[in-house]
Amino acid sequence: MRQLGAKKNLVNTWRELESKTAELHDMATLAMEAGDYSLKEEIQRGLQELSSQFERLESQLTLSGTYDSRNAMLALHAGAGGTESQDWANILLRMYLRWAERHNYDAEVLDASPGEEAGIKSAIVEIKGDYAYGYLRSEHGVHRLVRLSPFDADHARHTSFVLVEILPEAEETVDIKINSEDLRIDTFRSSGPGGQHMQKTSSAVRVTHLPTGLIATCQGQRSQYQNKETALKILYARLLELERVKKEKEKTKLKGERIEAGWGNQIRSYVLHPYKMVKDHRTGYEVNNAEAVLDGDLDGFITAYLRSKVGE
Repeated sequence: MRQLGAKKNLVNTWRELESKTAELHDMATLAMEAGDYSLKEEIQRGLQELSSQFERLESQLTLSGTYDSRNAMLALHAGAGGTESQDWANILLRMYLRWAERHNYDAEVLDASPGEEAGIKSAIVEIKGDYAYGYLRSEHGVHRLVRLSPFDADHARHTSFVLVEILPEAEETVDIKINSEDLRIDTFRSSGPGGQHMQKTSSAVRVTHLPTGLIATCQGQRSQYQNKETALKILYARLLELERVKKEKEKTKLKGERIEAGWGNQIRSYVLHPYKMVKDHRTGYEVNNAEAVLDGDLDGFITAYLRSKVGE
């Protein structure tokens, strides 16, 4: 049903583009025949809009991976640096929520661990929509921020790091088969803000997959049952990603190439001082409008990454 829905959306998109193209063509033809140039700006805007839509569809041709059409689970982890990194993680969380909003994706923060003074230590976001994972997999890796610290009385320049993980949403009965004996489920009291009820009852849940040692926790919901369901969803996604990475390593061994996203392997730098620039170190793509990027304008980086992967 999910695949059928995706195909229907794709067909409808092309039909809408066909209709818009024909409408724009007729408008331009009539204007030229009548010698009316008052519609010139409107026609140019229409052409720019069509061009960006065709470019997006062209990028979709690169999304041929097994899980590219699926929903995505986005995980943020603040690096060393205390409040600085936690605030940076919160800025990135807002950036991805704004990106999802721009593309009419449904985004829900499943769990978040607040920082001591500001920002967040970590967060898990579920993003639902066609090809959400395919587009967002370009964001997997370490993101580096350079700025004048708003938390430093001397306003010194600080560098902060946040690890972003992108996981494909797993289908429990299709992708992952887990024996109940392989799971250990622990409950504990929620920490941080959330009201007296959440802090008095053991509603938070930690699920451990014993064969792999993978752990998923959730304490963002009021109900222990809801937290358990969310933690299992996160665990399934992590197990599916583990399997995907294992297969990818087998392929890269054949190619003689192995690159892993790690703390010493930053993928993108966001510089806000002494100049403003965002640069992707894998593709060389960069923009000077850092504010627009932090407001969710990521399409240029995503497109550059997807095109760089063509032919690999």
